[in-house]
Amino acid sequence: QVQLVESGGGLGQAGGSLRLSCAASRNIFGIHTMGWYLQRPAKQRELVATITSSGIINYADSVKGRFTISRDNAKSTVYLQMDSLKPEDTAIYYCNLRFGAVSYWGQGTQVTVSS
Repeated sequence: QVQLVESGGGLGQAGGSLRLSCAASRNIFGIHTMGWYLQRPAKQRELVATITSSGIINYADSVKGRFTISRDNAKSTVYLQMDSLKPEDTAIYYCNLRFGAVSYWGQGTQVTVSS
C-alpha cells in the first residue's frame, strides 16, 4: 500500500502561480507513472500531467506551456508548478501513482483561481 499526500493548493490569482506537491509514503521502485488529475464539480476527473519512472512527460493540451510536472525520486515526491493561472484551472487536484493496473490516489487539494 502507498499513501499519497498532496499539499500546496489554495487561492491564486489569474496570471499568478501555485505549486502543488505530492509525497508518497514510501520509496517508489519499478516501472510506474505519477501524475496529476483535476476534477471540477459534477465533471469527470481528467488528466493534467503525468511523468513516468523513465522521465517521459505528458500534458493535457489545456496546460501545455503553463504547467510543469517534475519529480524528486529521492523524496518520492512529484510536483506541479502552475504558472499563468486561469480561472478555469479552478478544481480539486488529485495526485496519482500507477503501477500497471494498480492505481493509488491522494485525497485531493483544492485550487481556486480568482479573476
